[in-house]
This record gives sequence, structure tokens and C-alpha cells, in this order.
Amino acid sequence: MTRALVASGATRVFANGAGVFDLDLELTAGRIVALVGLNGAGKSTLMRLLLGMLRPDSGEVRLHGHLVAEAPNDAWAQVGHLVEYPLTYPELSARRNLQLSARLRGVVDIDATVGRIVTELALEQYTSRRVRALSLGNKQRVGLAAALQHDPSIIVLDEPTNSLDPAGVIRLRESLLRRAGDGAAILVSSHHLDEVARIADRIVVMNAGRLIGELEPGTPEIEHAFFEAVRIDDEVAAR
Repeated sequence: MTRALVASGATRVFANGAGVFDLDLELTAGRIVALVGLNGAGKSTLMRLLLGMLRPDSGEVRLHGHLVAEAPNDAWAQVGHLVEYPLTYPELSARRNLQLSARLRGVVDIDATVGRIVTELALEQYTSRRVRALSLGNKQRVGLAAALQHDPSIIVLDEPTNSLDPAGVIRLRESLLRRAGDGAAILVSSHHLDEVARIADRIVVMNAGRLIGELEPGTPEIEHAFFEAVRIDDEVAAR
């Protein structure tokens, strides 16, 4: 399998002693990896390391074989991401935000590209509205549209179903499955184990800044299995 994005021994420690430690994770073409953990486990920090928003204190992260700090623009143009909150211009319309995002990623046929993602995520009635006037769920959908519209080969999404209604969750699920089927490497973090278990090929558990194991997507009572894994890890760490 093609290794699209790889962290090897990646560590980043903040002044308060929190951080992520000695992380090994790889995203491969055509597979969806779900990253699950309690609040404060380090999921967003890991995603920021993978995307070059943070630099590791030790270890490395490679994007298509390049150290992330040295990856060329054409490699980054193949990445779509949404981490923590949508990056939009609140005074501009949803359509204008999508057009600008497409331009930044080198899309040639911008109007056609925006039109496809608007239909895919059912944003038609919101495209002329300023983003600041949208509900939290629709702001999230605009952010997801910007992350996905250029058909990236690597997709990194942090809690992407936040504020989405059930219809939006289903549309996103279908979109990610289709994109993985087309060969995209996908990482999704979530608190909703039952949701990610429907689409993930792997479920990786994070606790206290470390990757502590995996859950099989078809595990019965998967939430119980997750909490048990975290409990055991906390007990071992406390010894």
C-alpha cells in the first residue's frame, strides 16, 4: 500500500508537560483510520503535527516521502484538512469562501469544482449567505466542503461531525467512503465510536498523548472496549 502520511517516533511536549509522545502512525491509500480518545488525549495535537502546524521535538513526519517542513507545494495541494474549527472569512459568502479555497489549492475549473461539492454536501440554499450568518452546523459543512472539494489524496478531519445534523452526518459518511474507494488516505478523529466504526478500516486509541492500541471496527460493545482500554492504560501509568 502507498504510504501517504507517516509519523515515526513523533514527540511534541509543551511547557506544562502535556503533549504527544513517541507516536508511530501511517495513513495509506484507500484506507480510513479513526483516531479516538477522551478530551485532552492529544488527538488534535497529533493532527497538527501530521499537517505541519506543529513541529516535532523529536521523531519525524513525512508527507509522500518528504519531511513535512520540506514538502513541496504540489504535495500539500493533495491534502484536505479541517482541524478544530473551519477556517473561513465570515464576511464573505459560503460560495466565495469555497472559490478562494479552491484557488489556493490550484484548482483550474473553480466554478465546476465548487458546484460539485455544494451538491454533494447539500449546501445549495446557503451558498449566497455570509458565513457569519450560518448556523454552527452549516459553518462546519462549509469547512468540510473546502477540505474535500479539490479531491485530495490525503484527508485529515478533526471531529468532522461536530454540529452536523443526521442528514449531514450521513452525507459526510458517504463522501468519505467514496473518496477512500477512489484511493484517498483518510484520518478522522471522533468521540462517536459508533459512527466511525461504520466507516473505519482501523480504529486507533489515544490516551494521555500516546497511542495505546487498536479496536476492531466490528467489536461488540465497542464503547465499553474503548473505556476498558483507557482504564487499563491509566492503571498501568499510575503504578
